[in-house]
Amino acid sequence: MTDDMVHRPPHYRQGTIEVIEVIERLDLGYHAGQVVKYLSRYRYKGAAVQDLKKALWYLNRLIEIEEANARGDHPDKPDPPMAER
Repeated sequence: MTDDMVHRPPHYRQGTIEVIEVIERLDLGYHAGQVVKYLSRYRYKGAAVQDLKKALWYLNRLIEIEEANARGDHPDKPDPPMAER
């Protein structure tokens, strides 16, 4: 089977399960799902440091959200990483 960069990109199929399946099966939500996505592909897509920084950005954002939820308030919404715009 040839690589399908839209439906089955090779950088998301390095194991026996696709990244989207992990995210959906674990019901991770947007921010945690993005962390998993970037961590799973960083060695395979050719932009390792950039993908690790994106994963960290989403992880930090998720921490901010969870801390705000624990306090009972809502965090500001910062802009996503430049590559996501």
